Amino acid sequence: MRDYDEITAFLGEWGPYQKLIFFLLSLSIFPNGFCGLSIVFVGDVPEHRCLIPGNLNLSEAWLNRTIPLVQERDKLQYSKCSRYRLDVIMNLSATFPDSDSFNMSEVEQEPCLDGWEYSKEQYISTIVSEWDLVCNNDWKGPLSMSVFFLGVLVGTFITGQLSDRFGRKAVLFGTMAVQTGFTMIQVFSPKWEIFCLLNFFVGVGQISNYVAAFVLGSEVLGKSVRVIYSTLGVCISYAIGYMFLPLIAYFIRSWRMLLLTLSLPGLLYIPLWWFIPESPRWLLLKGRIQEAEGIIRLIAKKNGVIPPAVIFTDLELEDIKAKSVQSYTIIHLVKTYNIRAITIINLLVWMILSIEYYGLSLNTPNLNGDAYLNCFFSAAIEVPAYTAAWLLLQRFSRRFSLSGALFLGGLVLFFIQLVPSNLSILTTMLVMVGKFVITSAFSMVYVYTAELYPTVVRNMGVGVSTMASRTGSIISPYFVYLGAYNELLPFILMGGLTILSAILVLFFPETINIPLPETIDQMQNIKCFKSRTSCSNRDNFDKGETTEKCDGY
Repeated sequence: MRDYDEITAFLGEWGPYQKLIFFLLSLSIFPNGFCGLSIVFVGDVPEHRCLIPGNLNLSEAWLNRTIPLVQERDKLQYSKCSRYRLDVIMNLSATFPDSDSFNMSEVEQEPCLDGWEYSKEQYISTIVSEWDLVCNNDWKGPLSMSVFFLGVLVGTFITGQLSDRFGRKAVLFGTMAVQTGFTMIQVFSPKWEIFCLLNFFVGVGQISNYVAAFVLGSEVLGKSVRVIYSTLGVCISYAIGYMFLPLIAYFIRSWRMLLLTLSLPGLLYIPLWWFIPESPRWLLLKGRIQEAEGIIRLIAKKNGVIPPAVIFTDLELEDIKAKSVQSYTIIHLVKTYNIRAITIINLLVWMILSIEYYGLSLNTPNLNGDAYLNCFFSAAIEVPAYTAAWLLLQRFSRRFSLSGALFLGGLVLFFIQLVPSNLSILTTMLVMVGKFVITSAFSMVYVYTAELYPTVVRNMGVGVSTMASRTGSIISPYFVYLGAYNELLPFILMGGLTILSAILVLFFPETINIPLPETIDQMQNIKCFKSRTSCSNRDNFDKGETTEKCDGY
């Protein structure tokens, strides 16, 4: 019995219509790049110190001494969260006109009771300066990012169900509207709590749009184009959008105007509704056969080929529907010894990868040098990273390619602490190398995970892995938060975790040039674990009747 790909083979793999869909779907991911990481600039912390009321009758010399000097990051600078008691300063200024004649270490300190004064050198405003998210409230900054990633987690969970029920196209454009609309509403946030709530819905739309475009492209495009679409198409479009973020943020220094500007391109995608089709596969599964055939005939017309008079026979339609029946649950991902070990390691690797990727992306303002250039380089490095991942997947071992990339990335990040503080450019270069290999690894792990799991639970396996990844992204802002206390601590922690994940990947079986398993019984065994059946079962394994092997797997 022919499957869908065989039935529609007459359309060709790379005709004019497939090229158009490839381009339009990739283009739909473009806004995700700058909206998803806009918090890098929207939530950055400007230089600040306690506000001193202007109605105090103090000389300029005494005003300059109202803020204590503290040792921070190997240099002496004004305290950000405390000042000397102003009533004491007023009395001292009357007694000692020469401020240098008094030792300020004897004066009691107090918190910033009148608020803070923020530097306007880099930003006109951010959510931090708008709502004073500093000192005792500095935990609110990372939480703003985590709430966004919590929305991403929820979006990941509901996207598949919405897509299966309402269609790929409807979810794609619906979630694009959610992302664009809630970003626009964020501009008018009256307080931090409202901003966070809206940020949650922006996160839901952001990931749902990405996943819907990924699924729709995978179902409309042919086999030979899907790998290129999932690595070079979708991912590079995201990276290019990410590259535009620092360019726009450089010219717009107010967070409200920045968010409004970043949301406007979403309106330009409305006309795509009339060019992007619904997935014929989904229509067939829903019994909408005439609509599916109409789209297939349209593709044939655009490609200049003549379709057969009868595209699907009754038996083929029944077979396609039968194959879509899902009788497996999430329990099957941990039901047997082998698949349980693969799932646990896989979830850890995905979570660590997400911590590293978003930790490095969100940490760009903390690097030495220009924040806008650092962010641009962090985005630009993703384009060759995705290309490198595609080349590695074509030619080399999955296991050693992914493990090698993770080990190199972890090593680079871990040893940043050894770079002398006066070589800040070298530190930035090492961070970019780390971002390069982590991005490549993130792209490779999608393909590797899909090949590890059998067809009957493949979508479920990738979906659960993605949810683990989103859990890591929720944690990642707090890794960046540690940089406020020690700028090297985030790199030490991320480097150590990445090396751990590189070791875990070595336990996976190799999948390159090996047929994809169809059932759980046909899965390869995880390496370095003893088999639970005897070698007499080898013949049965070759027939696909058992999962166990006796050759070291």
